[in-house]
Amino acid sequence: MECVSPQASKYCFGPYELHTRARELYKHGTKLKLRPQLYQVLQVLVKRAGDVVTREELHQMLWSAETFVDFEQGLNTSIKELRGVLSDSAREPRYIETLPKLGYRFIVPAVTEIPMAASEAVAEPQTLFAIEGSGQVYEIREAIAEPPTIVPESVVEGGASARKKSRLPTRWLILIGASVLLLAGLGGYRQWARSWARTQPSRPRVLLAVLPFENLTGDTGQDYFSDGLTEEMITQLGRIDPQHLGVIARTSVLRYKQGHMSVGQVGDDLGVQYVLEGSVRRNSDRVRIAAQFIQVHDQTHLWAREYDRELKDLLVVQGEIAEQIADEIQLTLGTGRTWAATVRPSALTPQSYEAYDLYLKGRYLWNQRTPGGFQQAVACFMQAIARDPNNARAYAGLADAYALMSSYYLAPPNEVMPKARAAALKALQIDDGLAEAHTSLALILETYDWDWRDAEKEYLRAIQLDSNYATAHHWYAEFLAFQGRFDEAFAESERARQSDPLSRIIAADHAAIFYFSRQYDRALQEARGILDMDPNQGRAQSIMFASLIERGQLHEALSKTQDTPKIGTSPWIERWDRAALASLYGRLGQRQRALQVAAKLETRDQPRFDTPAILAPAYAGLDNDRALFWLEKAYLEHSAILSTLKVDPAFDPLRGDPRFQGLLRRVGLAQ
Repeated sequence: MECVSPQASKYCFGPYELHTRARELYKHGTKLKLRPQLYQVLQVLVKRAGDVVTREELHQMLWSAETFVDFEQGLNTSIKELRGVLSDSAREPRYIETLPKLGYRFIVPAVTEIPMAASEAVAEPQTLFAIEGSGQVYEIREAIAEPPTIVPESVVEGGASARKKSRLPTRWLILIGASVLLLAGLGGYRQWARSWARTQPSRPRVLLAVLPFENLTGDTGQDYFSDGLTEEMITQLGRIDPQHLGVIARTSVLRYKQGHMSVGQVGDDLGVQYVLEGSVRRNSDRVRIAAQFIQVHDQTHLWAREYDRELKDLLVVQGEIAEQIADEIQLTLGTGRTWAATVRPSALTPQSYEAYDLYLKGRYLWNQRTPGGFQQAVACFMQAIARDPNNARAYAGLADAYALMSSYYLAPPNEVMPKARAAALKALQIDDGLAEAHTSLALILETYDWDWRDAEKEYLRAIQLDSNYATAHHWYAEFLAFQGRFDEAFAESERARQSDPLSRIIAADHAAIFYFSRQYDRALQEARGILDMDPNQGRAQSIMFASLIERGQLHEALSKTQDTPKIGTSPWIERWDRAALASLYGRLGQRQRALQVAAKLETRDQPRFDTPAILAPAYAGLDNDRALFWLEKAYLEHSAILSTLKVDPAFDPLRGDPRFQGLLRRVGLAQ
């Protein structure tokens, strides 16, 4: 993120920029909607970052003396709304801290640029930055060899001869003090900012959301078709020009399926400039699609179309809609940019239409992320392939279904992962330009083969082909985290979140990266934020529980086992938590009870495919020989748990054992 502008002063914190002259707030370069009163409160807090701002001060600065009663309610409402805008929490504050009966404090450093006069800029080509904190402003000087980012790469003395000699000692003291503060307080922030700056496009990127197409048939059994049409339009539009047109992923937009939210609210939630919405109705041989393309800021309907076609022309209609949207955005922006042309698909034969319909149904079931959903998805994809043996996307879907059945511990890896590999390779043989197939193959190479080099090549190829594909960014972020490449992992995870901002699983795995990097405070904060929105998110529950244990909040962790619902999309979530409970009892000094919990998991009547993955961390620190026994079993089964060996704190008690180090070498994760 570049925070340098000679026209306006900016305060930068996390992914946000506060433009004081324009009175605007941006996140990842996208303007957020703020009421004037909210902006005023935020500006006061940010400018005095690190200081306590009392309620009385805010009253005097922002409310008239005659409005004390309205002030109390107004300020409380403003703080609550600001926390919502900043994805903050009163319980675990990231930005705004409440000091009971006193006031508020902005608790992160805010980096700002102080614009220079033109004459000074000519005489001394330097930029002045200031870190607001504890009421003090530190001046930092930086020679400009190239456009600077938020945090200066170095602090150098420049143009000193043009200044009075009497100021030199003070200047040096300020420089040294500011440098120390930067290194001590903003080390991690600087790394994040650098990574983010490298990923930003050189020109503005338009963001578009395709809202779920409404199913007008009255038959809920046809939801897969309308949802499939939504996903297909996302895919078509995402391929137009990924560098300049971003399309929000399916997971985030499907949350609006039953919500009937206004276009303005959708724009605020997702940070998009345009929305495509519509409806679909089909009968035995025809389909009718109505579509409207809307500009968010003034809710202008740029165009509306109806298409009444034969089912075999469905892909043709999708191509037409994508082209018309591309033309309309180009016309509205008035940039003269030529958008990449979409490829107009040809009409489908009856057999290929049946295959396409089965593919849509398979993806619909796969996206449910349930045991039954995966099994039914496999059946649909195989039927699609039987009707159209050249359907590359059906093969990619089949690979995804088998791969996640292994990752979710629903089937033996040695049984399903070879099938996943065969399907992914077949998809690439048919269409080497299919990002989904490269992503599927990357996951197989990573979690089954432990071939880290080739897995990374496949992830990068997928992202090159479709930079809007959130799943590729998401899984690549995990891949980087498993190797301990945390700065890169956070940057990649942010890209996934930008493409799919409301995805709970992407957010939960972002929290997991904090956990793996031993940032337990942040992991806990992120997990709690997810659970505030979705109390049943199993991954977030597990990260919260494990983070509490690692922070030493053992009794609070124990209470969570009693009051947290264990409703997850995978049956192994609760068993994983039971394994963590064994570790918790061990930390509490209740060794016998811990061993009883672990033994109960080990002696189930029916064999489970997750047993090695569950029992290895359960025994770690209690009975290391038993833990290593189960890790060896996991190795023989090619269990996905071994991908986390290098970074999972659960295995820390084993790291000094030569057997563990040997296992790390065998899976390609040794130092």
